[in-house]
Amino acid sequence: MSWSFSIGRLFGSELRVHATFFLLLAWVAAAAWPQGGAVAALQNVVFVLALFACVVAHEFGHALTARRYGIKTPDITLLPIGGMARLERMPEKPAQEILVALAGPAVNIVIWAVLITFGASTDLEELANFGGSPGAFLGQLAAVNLFLALFNLLPAFPMDGGRVLRALLATRMDRVHATRAAANAGQVMAFLFAFWGLASGNFMLLLIALFVYFAGQAESQDVTSRAVASGLMARDAMITSFESLRPEDPLHVAAQTLIRTTQHEFPVLDPEGKLAGFLTRTALFQGMAEGHNTLPVGDAMEDVPQVTLGTPLSQVLDALADAPALAVTDPGGHVLGYITRENVGELMVLRSPR
Repeated sequence: MSWSFSIGRLFGSELRVHATFFLLLAWVAAAAWPQGGAVAALQNVVFVLALFACVVAHEFGHALTARRYGIKTPDITLLPIGGMARLERMPEKPAQEILVALAGPAVNIVIWAVLITFGASTDLEELANFGGSPGAFLGQLAAVNLFLALFNLLPAFPMDGGRVLRALLATRMDRVHATRAAANAGQVMAFLFAFWGLASGNFMLLLIALFVYFAGQAESQDVTSRAVASGLMARDAMITSFESLRPEDPLHVAAQTLIRTTQHEFPVLDPEGKLAGFLTRTALFQGMAEGHNTLPVGDAMEDVPQVTLGTPLSQVLDALADAPALAVTDPGGHVLGYITRENVGELMVLRSPR
């Protein structure tokens, strides 16, 4: 995820922090300072850090459970609205998806029970006094963990409860329609979150509403795409009519080719017709804007993955998540065509079920 950086690895997953997380810490400190000075600001920041340690544990609940089914979690990112474990894929068996989804809230329940056992206060008056006794601090942390567990179980796809709903629906219908139904339910919940956030002045709820709405929609589209891609190969999606560039061509030649054709990306081929790299429209525009009209294309191109004609389209979709295009090559390395997100999207639209 852009705007995030790594702070280390834990249990085989990279732990990342989004830059906006520090804005949350600054906002928490600034809000507490007028009421209690530096001490209150520090106490609030420490509480938020303790809370997000629980969020990390929640996400590793998902990650370690998914690992039991052979699914890796490359990274976990901390955001102001919580954490996000990026699993390689979600289990397609409903029972496995339910266990993976419930593992996160279960961790919060365990943390709540442990904190209560070790002296967390349950007295409401004491809990209302932030910065009081250690028991009050632990009690507040326990209460928030219990809230997180219950909140995440709301049927707002792609939150944990929404994933449980999708898995239950998938026992009675195909995965595509189950995902659409869960995503529609999630969008209803997103509108409720937004209304609640506006009525209460809670900005965080508005952010959660936006996440639920757009992330649910995006995952529904991804599931539909993968269902359509089943049984298709790279040959079914590749562009075979294209113009290529040479590494020594200057950028102004690439610009003229861009204007003359409908291409947004250009394979860069060596004299033998083998792939040297790819020039994207973004790299071309950047070079031209910086006045590098005569810069060789070879200095602005980037490497892209190569696949064969028989590569399953599902693997192509995975590779396109981190690349602007893919080159389709023969066993000798000669370029037969290329694939972009746009032309795969067009193929999905043409073949998707209604």
